[in-house]
This record gives sequence, structure tokens and C-alpha cells, in this order.
Amino acid sequence: MELRKYPRFPVQFRSSFSSAQVVGGEGKGIDLSLRGCRVESNTEVQPGANLVLRIYMPGHDSPIEVDVATVRWTRGKQFGLEFMNIRTEERERLRQVVRDIELSVRLT
Repeated sequence: MELRKYPRFPVQFRSSFSSAQVVGGEGKGIDLSLRGCRVESNTEVQPGANLVLRIYMPGHDSPIEVDVATVRWTRGKQFGLEFMNIRTEERERLRQVVRDIELSVRLT
């Protein structure tokens, strides 16, 4: 049963992340929603860790920055993030990206 409040859309984007526990890492975004994403990475993270996340979307000059993204689960090289703290202007950029993805999914 799907419990997500916001739908996730399949995507591919480059991401980078860091925290006090993780010096830094890079990954590939696999899906994205307004509240979170799934990342695949060779860098190991632990559930409960808070990360600073940068999402590099194709066609955008600068990454979308999430100030606090909490690791909710890990499975192999993949992990799920919930966006806990994101500045208003970054949230609006994320909202526009998700809208554009949703529109393209509907048109296919």
C-alpha cells in the first residue's frame, strides 16, 4: 500500500551530499518528489543521518540545495531521503522541476 503524500517520479540526476558523519559523497538520483528522493551511491550512509543535499538537474545552471535531508532507509547502494529543511526559493525551484517532470510524464 502506497503511503506517500506526494508522488515520486522516475528521474536521473547527479547529486552530492555531505554531513558531519559523512565527509562527502556523490550519487545518482533515481526518483524525486516534493518531499524526498531516492539516491544510488557508493558512499555508505546510515538511517537517521542528516545530509546537506545538492540536486543537479539537467538544463539548470545551479543545483537545488536542500539544507537538511534525513536518510529514512538504506537498501544496498540505494537510500531514501526526506527533505526536512529547504529554503523557500529552493523549494520553489524544486516545485517547478517536479511540475515539469509531472507534465512530461502525463504527455507520454
